[in-house]
Amino acid sequence: MQLSKEELFRRLSEAVVAMNEEKTVELAKMVVVNHIDAHEAIEKGLSRGMERAGHLFEEGEYFVPELLTCSDAMYAGLDILRPHIKTAEEGKKHRVVIGVVEGDTHDIGKNLVKIMLEASGFEVYDLGRDIPPPQFVNKAEEVKADIIALSTLMTTAMGRMSDVIHLLKEKSIRDLFKVVVGGGPISQAFADNIGADGYAANSFTAATLARKLVKSCPARNAKKLLI
Repeated sequence: MQLSKEELFRRLSEAVVAMNEEKTVELAKMVVVNHIDAHEAIEKGLSRGMERAGHLFEEGEYFVPELLTCSDAMYAGLDILRPHIKTAEEGKKHRVVIGVVEGDTHDIGKNLVKIMLEASGFEVYDLGRDIPPPQFVNKAEEVKADIIALSTLMTTAMGRMSDVIHLLKEKSIRDLFKVVVGGGPISQAFADNIGADGYAANSFTAATLARKLVKSCPARNAKKLLI
């Protein structure tokens, strides 16, 4: 019996939560065979599964080993789906510097955002996790980035995002980069408060927002994205 698109996404999500890597791979292959949009399968299947696993971790039902096993299942699914994401290759590729700010080593959300940005045609420079503010600024200058993407799941690390903006202002280059913030504790109100250019709640909206931001700016006047 052939599953509907919605049912496939639901089962993908459940397979990730259940830490079932084999089932996740099987379902991801079904997405490909049935010519279902891989981008949508990642967002509505794998990503939602990891979000649910994250909530279980926060509620004390899952611990670090379970969360890591869930992420293994998610990444196994990503390996199947990633080659089938439709990319926007026409025109100049805008550049994004992305990373998890200093004080935080959680990078699952950041990795999903990176995949979605690449699928949208961006050239992405991934700095990794626990990255100090100057490193974001230096890398953005080096590669002439349009966007700087900052992520955190830790409330204690949120201040590093405003530190990046402060450094940009100190160097009189704030207008060269677009700023959008994202991650578990981040909100639109926080983005507004630190002077960011926007806020993305998840990887799908992050890619959509990034496309919108670079369209609204001249070629080298796109600013910075915090995710």
